[in-house]
Amino acid sequence: MKVYFVTSECTPFVKSGGLADVAHALPKKFAEFGHDVRVVLPLYSKIGREFRSEIKYLKNFEVFMPLSDKYAGIFTYEKEGVTYYFIDNEEFFSRDELYGYADDGERFSYFSRAVLELMERMDFYPDIIHLNDWHCGPSATIFKDAFAWKDQFKNTKVIFTIHNLKYQGKFPYEVLRDNLGLSDSYYVYDKLEHFGSVNFMKAGINYADYITTVSKTYAKEIQYDYFAEGLHSILQHRSHLIRGIVNGIDYDYYNPETDEDIFVNYSSSKIEKKYDNKKQLQKELSLNEDLKTPIISMVSRLVSNKGFDLVSFIFDELMEENIQFVLLGSGEREIEDRFLGFARKYRGRVSVQSCFSDSLAKKIYAASDIFLMPSRFEPCGLGQLIAMRYGTVPVIRKTGGLADTVEPYNKYTGEGEGFAFQNYNAHELLFSTKAALALYSEKEKWNKVVKQAMNRDNSWNNSAREYEKLYTEVMGGKIE
Repeated sequence: MKVYFVTSECTPFVKSGGLADVAHALPKKFAEFGHDVRVVLPLYSKIGREFRSEIKYLKNFEVFMPLSDKYAGIFTYEKEGVTYYFIDNEEFFSRDELYGYADDGERFSYFSRAVLELMERMDFYPDIIHLNDWHCGPSATIFKDAFAWKDQFKNTKVIFTIHNLKYQGKFPYEVLRDNLGLSDSYYVYDKLEHFGSVNFMKAGINYADYITTVSKTYAKEIQYDYFAEGLHSILQHRSHLIRGIVNGIDYDYYNPETDEDIFVNYSSSKIEKKYDNKKQLQKELSLNEDLKTPIISMVSRLVSNKGFDLVSFIFDELMEENIQFVLLGSGEREIEDRFLGFARKYRGRVSVQSCFSDSLAKKIYAASDIFLMPSRFEPCGLGQLIAMRYGTVPVIRKTGGLADTVEPYNKYTGEGEGFAFQNYNAHELLFSTKAALALYSEKEKWNKVVKQAMNRDNSWNNSAREYEKLYTEVMGGKIE
């Protein structure tokens, strides 16, 4: 099977969120299964020198754009059986950040068309084009408009994955004509128009042959107004073509037995070494050095939907317990300032690192005892999966992928890997966290839960097989 995986970011090259992890791990699994997998993404200036020295130039061509054709340089890199293509255009991708610019509509219109023209330039005609999130949503529309009728693509199917409906790529009407090169016939509600904007996410939803989301629960939730960010009607209309497949994590990259980023390696059979990581992290972050004190952590983008309002509301009450709190992340200034204030108030007990470092993140996962994810909504979530891999017990709200991946602790049977609460309520979070702290004081029971979390299979093995099955069904025209 030939798979063309289109993404706006991918580890280890460039990352702003969980999409990058998926774009690396899922194609890697497909390659292990024996498929021909090509991943394509922009050649951002943020991509590090260590990779730029390895990336090889292939060719260049002009990409059709309505007002003026644009240059595309093509570079390639091969790793772990996957071929990566990078699309170079300094006008669009030589920026300090990946997203958030006034011309994002033009930038990703260009990208959405360039990835399609690249297939012909490379004489690569895939069975599956797998598009991810709004950045390449228009590729589904453009493919059906200008490519699908060609003999080389007559059997090619398009899959569109929704990673987070909150970010949709909404742009003025002019983007349709001047950047995407599509006629006014597409500027209607059942196509790309959405309350006066051209909606790139909607372009992917409406024109893909099949739609996936990153968890089974989220696939159901997004058909309701509360979760759908205004797209519930179109998602309800296409509900028969939506499937939820939960994300996994790369078990080679996130492996406490071999991870070179953490202080001390350990396994589920040697969890006592996890406490050596706690000792070293306390020292590095200037926390009081006390192995008996549980560390509660959060590793997250600092955005409102991650539940920071709940945490801040109960923070003083939570700090009445004998705990330490560690936060790593960047984002909204208001959230950052609020938690930096807590760090000043509780010196030696609270550490806030207002940045993002993958190396530090793994140290925190390895050293912590409890991991908070009280999200308002969470399409899948990777933090809870990584936390469990490192033996850190998650406290989550039952929503989206959090509900699908964490089995709440059952005090009668001892089963489960975490703690959960139902409603978006600060004191439900507090009570669940206190329940986790109470169990922490019972070391034998706690260690059993830690081992159960570490031994749970959240790798990509099962999920990749589900995608492989879906690809086969879509190609054969049989959707089960």
